[in-house]
Parts: sequence; structure tokens; C-alpha cells
Amino acid sequence: MITYTYIGHGKFELIEKPIPKLQDSRDAIVRITLSSICTSDLHIKNGSVPRAIPGITVGHEMVGVVEKVGSDVTCVKPSDRVTINVETFCGKCFFCKHGYVNNCIDPHGGWALGCRIDGGQAEYVRVPYADQGLNRIPETVSDEQALFVGDILATGFWAARISEIKPEDTILIIGAGPTGICTLLCAMLHSPKRIIVCEKSPERIQFVRKHYPNILITEPENCKEFVSRHSDHKGADVVLEVAGSDESFRLAWECARPNAIVTIVALYDKPQYLPLPDMYGKNLTFKTGGVDGCDCEEILHLIQEGKIDTTPLITHRFELKDIAKAYHIFENRLDRVIKVAIENKPRF
Repeated sequence: MITYTYIGHGKFELIEKPIPKLQDSRDAIVRITLSSICTSDLHIKNGSVPRAIPGITVGHEMVGVVEKVGSDVTCVKPSDRVTINVETFCGKCFFCKHGYVNNCIDPHGGWALGCRIDGGQAEYVRVPYADQGLNRIPETVSDEQALFVGDILATGFWAARISEIKPEDTILIIGAGPTGICTLLCAMLHSPKRIIVCEKSPERIQFVRKHYPNILITEPENCKEFVSRHSDHKGADVVLEVAGSDESFRLAWECARPNAIVTIVALYDKPQYLPLPDMYGKNLTFKTGGVDGCDCEEILHLIQEGKIDTTPLITHRFELKDIAKAYHIFENRLDRVIKVAIENKPRF
């Protein structure tokens, strides 16, 4: 089968590998019908994910059709259309039972697919713990509607959930990239008083204005003053940092009101520092970490009900054989790209 594989620092290649086989009674083999490229894939390419293993097939945003299941898999069967979770988790350890699936103690727990074991920018993928990692897609939901459920939409949903958003709150979302938009969509489910998006890209600002006209928008250089003017307490009640830069990290705590919640969604290329003397007395609560992606079934229901729609994010479509071109466009933000969909067409 065709796979897009991490060769080493700065290098991915399209190579042939054997179709994966079941290795455990809890595994499933899924034929990938649609996948996507995530910024985290770029972090692997650029050497910012030390856990990533050269030789693995990359990709952790995908949907497909179940081909085979192990003898202990009970929740899905062959021919089921499914989303695939970015997280691998056993469902039985202390962390899984408490919903902290990103910290599952299994050796392959957490972000494994496309990082430490072969992922989904391929024709087939093996999914460990299939009963936890796969969710059936409702008949009325298309592959494109479901494509981001297992990763960036799960991330946005988790971030909004842990941020304790209330109806009277002013919410600041820093970054309007794909994960930022998913975070925005999920924050909107909580119906806060107002939402402000901070973004510097003219193309992404235009995207937000076109699709979410009721959202307030500011740029980084004006963000602190803008949030102060458009909030009830001279700062945001909740800040969700989704941009992942030194500037955006500092903006997150600077734009928060005293006693606010600051949720760090972004993955950074280098360490960030908390200047505690500067922020002393703000009494902020920071929440940070990898997504606990255990809300996929609920998210699929919300999509089915028309309450979440991420299809406008898909601006470009390619076949798997042309994935290198898709990476070039996505990595360099060419042609107003937001997200790309990689389609697998049967070769036989």
C-alpha cells in the first residue's frame, strides 16, 4: 500500500509498505477513505516531536471503513464507517476511567498513531484498542463532515469544556487557524456573552468574518487594548491560546482579567516561560496539555444535529498520490489554504 512516511528530520516520502495485519485481539484494520494534514505533522517533520519515530507512517486525522476486527472488538464491525481518534487509550487504567485519556498508561497510550506507530496518511491503518479509538459515523454525516472529529475538533471541544465557559463571559481565542476555528465552534456551543478572536493573517481574518460575522476580531498589536474595551472587567474571563508562538503565549495571560482561566491549546516549538513577577497578583488559573479525546461520539451527534460544521475549513482536496503537493501548500500557507482533504481512491 502507499504510505507517507517520516524518513528523518525535514523529510517525508511516499513509499510502499505492506498492508497492516491484526496484532492483538483488540485491534481493527481500517481502510482510509479520507485523511488530512495537521500542524502537528509539520512539527514531526521539523523535529519538534522527539517521540516521533523515523520510519512511521504519518497522519492522525482520518476516517475510513472497517475491514477487519480482532476477536475482542465489540463496538464496530467490518463495513462500518468510522472516525479514528488521535489518542490511543485502553479505557481501563486510572487516567482513562477519569477521562484523562491522553495520559493512558499503556505503552502506546496517548498520541501514538502517526507519531510512534503507523498512522493514516496511507491506504490502511491498524488501530489498537479499536473499541475506544473508533466511533461509527451516522449515515447522515459525510466523511468530510466527520474528518476532523478525532483530532482538531476533539481538541476544540475539550478546550472549551475544561475552560468552564459561562453565559456572562467574554472569551478570547488567540489564533484562527484550523484548531482555533474548531475551538471557536465549540466555545460557541456554550453561548458566552461575547467571543473575540485575535489573528494576524488577513486571509484568516477574512475567513472568520465571512463564516462567523457575529465574532469580534482584533490583531495582536491591538489585542490587549481591544479586549479591555470589549469586556466587562478590563480583560477576558477565559482565554484560549491556540496560536503557539512566544507572542501569543504572553498575550494570553496579559489579556486575561484577574482570576481568569487561561487554557493553553497550542503546541510550541520551544519552551515558554511564566514571568511570575510580572503576573503576580492576577491569580490566574492555567490549564494546559494534550487533548483528552474521549468526546467523539458526542461531537458526531452534534454534527448530525447541525450544531457543528467544519466543512468550510476544507479549502483544498488532493489524492494520496499527490500528498507532497498538499504538504507544500499547507506548510507554506499558499492559495488561502485552511485545511486539505486527502482522498484515497481504490487502486484495484
